[in-house]
Amino acid sequence: MRQYIIDELGSDAIKRVSDYLQGHCESSGLNNLFWLQMPEDILSPEQYSHKACQPHCVGIEVGDKFVCFEMLVRSRNSLKCNCIAYATPQQREFILSFADRLAKETGI
Repeated sequence: MRQYIIDELGSDAIKRVSDYLQGHCESSGLNNLFWLQMPEDILSPEQYSHKACQPHCVGIEVGDKFVCFEMLVRSRNSLKCNCIAYATPQQREFILSFADRLAKETGI
């Protein structure tokens, strides 16, 4: 799995990260897993055309000492489809920009 990880975080930083994600992402229903939705204007042509598979998102996991951003753009409505793919360069930039904002705004 391709991913971007910020690690070696203390418990205070993890709390700030979790609070930030609760305010800026959707909870997955699983502890410490959040969904970051991809804006429609940066979906790949295949993702955009698969209206039944939308929304498309990436998973963000918060561990005891890390936060991990997946680079796999998933469908929230389908577990297996051709529109599920690794992030395009523009999507990757969106994910990394979000991670940078999180780091700056939480002070990690």
